Formats: sequence, C-alpha cells, structure tokens
Amino acid sequence: MGQLSLKNVIKTFGDFEVVKNVSLDVQEGEFIVFVGPSGCGKSTLLRMIAGLEHTTGGDIVIDGKRVNDLPPVKRGIAMVFQSYALYPHMSVYENIAFPLRVEGAPEAVIRKKVNDAAAILHLDERLHQRPGQLSGGQRQRVAIGRAIVREPEIFLFDEPLSNLDAALRADMRIELTRLHKQLGATMIYVTHDQIEAMTMADRIVVLHGGDISQVGAPLELYHKPQNTFVAGFIGNPRMNMLPARCMGVTANGVQISCQGQSVTLPVAPRAGLEGAEMLLGIRPEHVTLGQGDLTLRATPNVIEQLGQQTIGYASLDGREENFLFVLSGTRGIEDDKPISLGFAAADCHLFDSTGAALERQVDIAAMTAPTL
Repeated sequence: MGQLSLKNVIKTFGDFEVVKNVSLDVQEGEFIVFVGPSGCGKSTLLRMIAGLEHTTGGDIVIDGKRVNDLPPVKRGIAMVFQSYALYPHMSVYENIAFPLRVEGAPEAVIRKKVNDAAAILHLDERLHQRPGQLSGGQRQRVAIGRAIVREPEIFLFDEPLSNLDAALRADMRIELTRLHKQLGATMIYVTHDQIEAMTMADRIVVLHGGDISQVGAPLELYHKPQNTFVAGFIGNPRMNMLPARCMGVTANGVQISCQGQSVTLPVAPRAGLEGAEMLLGIRPEHVTLGQGDLTLRATPNVIEQLGQQTIGYASLDGREENFLFVLSGTRGIEDDKPISLGFAAADCHLFDSTGAALERQVDIAAMTAPTL
C-alpha cells in the first residue's frame, strides 16, 4: 500500500503555531516533495508523519489507519535524515543490517535483504568497508539501504542531499529518481532546494508559514502559480514583479498599464478589477533582447556570463529592485550601457492586490519546460 492522508494537521510549540491546519492526500507510489523556505514547517510536518513529533491536532492516516498514537516503528515508514547517522565502528553490511537485527530477523533473511539492497544501491563492493572509508554520496546510500531493508510502506527523506557538494547532489538526485521507479514505493521528500523539487517530484507541496500555498505537478507550479509567493519561489532566477494597473477587461483577457505601456494579457478576467493596482510577473528566461508586446529600457549593472546562458541584473527607471533577464548563449552586453528588453503578453502572469493569481489561459502541455 503506502497511502497517506493528512487531515487538518496542526502543530504548536507553546503559543506558536508551526503547522496550520494542513490537509493532503498522497497516493500509493507517488513521489511528493515538501518545499519552502527555512521555518515554513516542512521538516516538522515530516517528523509528525514519522511519529517523531507529537501532533497537536488533526489526524495522520496511513493505509486507512489513524497512526497519531502509534510509535514510529509501528507506522510502516522508514526515514532517511540529513546526517547519515551511521555507526562508524560497523561495516557497511552491519549498518544496513542493523534494523533487521533489532527486529530479530533470521540470518538468512538478513543476508538476502542486505545483498539485495546493496545491489540496488551499487554498494556490492563496499559491504566490508566502514563508513569512514566511503564518500559522502556512498554514506548516504548506506543510510538509504538501511531504510530499504525494512520494506516500509512509505519512505521519508529529510533534506538528505544538503551535506553533499554540487556534483554529488546531482548524481544522488538521479539515483533517488531511479530508486523510486525501481521500488515503486511512496516517497515524501523535504528540501529547501526548488531545483530538487522540480526535477524529482510527481507533485510538489509548497509550504509557507505553516500553510500549504499550492500543490501540483512541477510544470503546473511553474506555469500557473496561484500566488506571488509560489511564483517567486518556484523558478531560478526568481520571477520579476512589476507594478501595473487594470484598465479594463475584454473577451481576450485583462488590459493593463505597466511601465507607461498598455497591453492585454490572456488571463481569466474577474469582476471589479478595473482601476485596481496589480502586479505583472515575468520570468527572466522569457525576456529577450529587443522589442516585445512590452518593451523596457534597462541598464544592466551586473552581467553573469555562464557560457550556456547570460544572466543580467538591470535597473529600470523609478525602481530600486533589479530586473532579471536570462538569455541563451554568450551575449555582448556591457555594464552600464542601456539596452531594450522585451517579452510576450502570453508569457506574463498577473496578480491582484492580495497576491492571488488570475488564471493564465495557457496549455501547460504545450509550454516549454523551465531552464534550471
């Protein structure tokens, strides 16, 4: 099985509410990623599912059974932590076998399960070694192997890659994605890194201040964020936000005034928008050199030449905040020399004064995947 339901889950520490009335259904075999800034409640929520934190209110249901009062060992879960938590005096074999020995499993069962897990994680040649002889990525795989041998219904990962360098993180993302496909198990993964979320998840749960801001597939969150927080958090670099004013609504969308120009955005109109202050959002990767439906005169102050792409930070008249743009390849742009930047109305996002998005009239399946 491996189904999980969170029903109005609350966690407080004294008078401080860390998790606020969270409800979520996770289906069998899903790879779910909790993502959000530090302090948003994602690790606390994971620890509540694991049984390592008491639930102040609400229900945690695994495979139809309420588990609030069950100890972690009885919940059918296995957790992999940020720290590897390996026993340095034990071999890799004994580290992986440890939970089975605690359960009193027969030696033949232990040997088979450890060898099977080692084969999956490419640790066959390392079983006789101790953790001190392994790289960071290999140690993390040992920790994952210790979870695999328990054959849990649900795997929980609490920022397992944050101690690794950039190259190892990329390798381990691939390893974990392959592992999920191979095992077909339900996995819940916590990270503050939105690139990990975008590349690994079936669905992403974006948390903010203890609440769920949005749940959806990676490209759904990228192309159709429901509010300014999700729009700014998902995507790298962050989305640009420009002040705008609604001039009217038409059958084709909402007409706005922005940076002294008028344009109609293909978003679902609402009643009472005319004259309202709004925010126009445009992702840096959707900005081009030259003219567009909206064209801005900008002065770059920092240029990052990465070879594959050029990232620029520019100032606009009357704005202190930098306007970001990402161009493909190497471009001959110089600091402090004005340029024209344009973008299409179809690539824009529009948010009302509360920060809620007006739904974009776009086909996500036909959109280009984000550049990460």
